[in-house]
Amino acid sequence: MKREIYNEDHEAFRSSVREFLERSVIPNVEQHAIDKAIPREFWLEAGKQGVLGLEIPEEYGGAGAGDYRFNAVMAEELSKVNAALGSCWGIHADITAPYIVAMGTEEQKQRWLPGV
Repeated sequence: MKREIYNEDHEAFRSSVREFLERSVIPNVEQHAIDKAIPREFWLEAGKQGVLGLEIPEEYGGAGAGDYRFNAVMAEELSKVNAALGSCWGIHADITAPYIVAMGTEEQKQRWLPGV
């Protein structure tokens, strides 16, 4: 079912997220559950795919998307694979990074945001 809240850019992003998940996440998701941890490799690969730091300004190495719907697409697709993935990603995307952007000193932003 197509939802009117998303446009073509969001759906193209959804397709790239699905490809990333099928290639890099789904084959390992059972092991993540057994280990009760999401390995660092997940986060590194997510960064390479450009799905981290969506709301972080470009000057700090983020995508500067300025459109929360991209975060929603990412959370939806991760949650289809495993609810814990969506939750963990949400802590990064919706809590940690935005607080550093909004409340961090310039020194903290320069230290912690690039590479996210």
